[in-house]
Amino acid sequence: MQGSHVFEAEGERLDQALARALGVSRARAQAWISAGHVRVAGEVVTKPARRLAGERVEVEVPPEPPARVEAEDLTVEILYEDEDMVVVNKPAGMVTHPAPGVTRGTLVNALLGRWVEPGGEPVRPGIVHRLDKETSGVIVVARHEAALRRLADAFKQRFVFKRYVALTEGVPANTTVIAPIGRHPVHRFKMHTGGIKARYAETDFEVVATAEGRALVEARPHTGRTHQIRVHLKHLHTPIWADPLYGKPSPFIGRLALHAYELRVPHPKSGKILSFTAPVPEDMARGWEAAGGVWPEGVQRAGTSR
Repeated sequence: MQGSHVFEAEGERLDQALARALGVSRARAQAWISAGHVRVAGEVVTKPARRLAGERVEVEVPPEPPARVEAEDLTVEILYEDEDMVVVNKPAGMVTHPAPGVTRGTLVNALLGRWVEPGGEPVRPGIVHRLDKETSGVIVVARHEAALRRLADAFKQRFVFKRYVALTEGVPANTTVIAPIGRHPVHRFKMHTGGIKARYAETDFEVVATAEGRALVEARPHTGRTHQIRVHLKHLHTPIWADPLYGKPSPFIGRLALHAYELRVPHPKSGKILSFTAPVPEDMARGWEAAGGVWPEGVQRAGTSR
């Protein structure tokens, strides 16, 4: 939740409106107001009882204090590992990094349990990029601060190639979508093309196979905005199966049908381009077949080899 949020309200107390808009407790909203994190019509307001009259409210949510992250003995598939980085095939349903209310069962917990130095202290994994909880597939993690800086810079400079597989309702065009993405003006958990503080976003889409008005699509994002592929496919009116924010439930799969299939990234020490592929999980492959589709030969699925 950390960061800037904007909303408008009329006839409510500021603390009540803030609590409702951001989905937090009234006490938490009052603390942010008293600490000077809230502006009404451009002016800092520190009185929670201020009555709103349709003004624009801006909230700068402060960072949460860091929580202690415990090492856990969790199984994750390692695609590559050396002293600088590790590449994991993250399963669907696993959160990448601990957050308020989610402190166990994450990828970071799993890696802390795996990496223990000779002195007994765990290596602190550096999360370079994230995958949504229900998105499966390839993710790279740095093993030390220098590697984290170099990998983060590679992502920032767009020296990284990413390829995803998605199953969509409807068949999108083979196209490149260039549509800035920002926070949804009403629904705080959603992103939106042209939303609040929208930033440049670009994704290539290619239809690999079709089945009864549905598509198996490859997506190649050139930028890394939150929910980018999901939002851009919604923008094309072809949302991903079972997307709880931008689509609707699917009879063919019980989770977001999106998989990070391939990642090419420069090694943080040598600079050599390394390529990693994670086969598409069986739940997506079986769902595609249940919808009447034939699995394409050019896309590897779990349990098969090229």
